[in-house]
Amino acid sequence: MKVNLFVSRDIKEPHVDIHTNELTDNITKAISLLESDESNEMLAVKKGSDIALLEFSDVYMLRVEDKQVKVYVENNEYLIKKPLYQVEETLNMDFVRISKTTIVNLKKIKRVAPSLKGMMFIELKNGLKDNISRKYLPDFKSALDL
Repeated sequence: MKVNLFVSRDIKEPHVDIHTNELTDNITKAISLLESDESNEMLAVKKGSDIALLEFSDVYMLRVEDKQVKVYVENNEYLIKKPLYQVEETLNMDFVRISKTTIVNLKKIKRVAPSLKGMMFIELKNGLKDNISRKYLPDFKSALDL
């Protein structure tokens, strides 16, 4: 993809024009990212009766367990009230869905290896492990530019 940047002191408000022959997922994500406010790069989560704000960069994985969305950071886990698909809409391009129940932060991946029945196995830097299902493998590879 070709990117042109024009810097001018005459422009009062930054704007972006995208020229494409096809609206891809990456372009849709880029539009969403450009339109979003940087302050939206936080997740409100709960642990017991405490509420915490986590920066996206601290999140390793989000996974549905026991009908609840758990948010995993380096050495802790939290709950979030929203369904996974709603949380996914707010995440930046560092996150990719790897299965029906799991989203991971690409920057927190330690290794990826083949697993059973055409699936791939993923290990995060904090030791969390999961499988990348065949359905989501093409999107995962695309996110890694493979």
